[in-house]
Amino acid sequence: MGGALTRYRVIAWIVGVALVVLVLIGMPLKYAFDEPIVVAVVGTAHGWLYMLYLAATFDLGRRVNWPLKRMLLVMLAGTVPFVSFVAERKVTRELAARQTRAPEPVAAR
Repeated sequence: MGGALTRYRVIAWIVGVALVVLVLIGMPLKYAFDEPIVVAVVGTAHGWLYMLYLAATFDLGRRVNWPLKRMLLVMLAGTVPFVSFVAERKVTRELAARQTRAPEPVAAR
C-alpha cells in the first residue's frame, strides 16, 4: 500500500496545483485579457494528469478496500480547486492511523 499511497499523494498535489493555476491564473488571463495560452497548455495538462489521478485513486482504493462511493468521492476531489489537497490530507491521515493500529492476531492452527 505504501507505493500506492505515495503515487496518489504525488498526483493529487500535481493535479491540485494545475487546477489552481488553471482557475486562478489561466481563466482570468483568457477572459479578462484575451490571452488563452495558459488555459490551452495547463488545461490540457490537467486533463491528462487527471486521468492519472483517477488511476492512482482507483489503485489505492482497491488496495485499501474502499467502498465504491468513497472511491468516487475521492476521485471527484480533483475537479474542485483546493479540494484535492484536503482529500489527500484526509486520506493520508486515515491510512496512517490504520497502519499504526495493532494487527489482529492470527488464529492458531
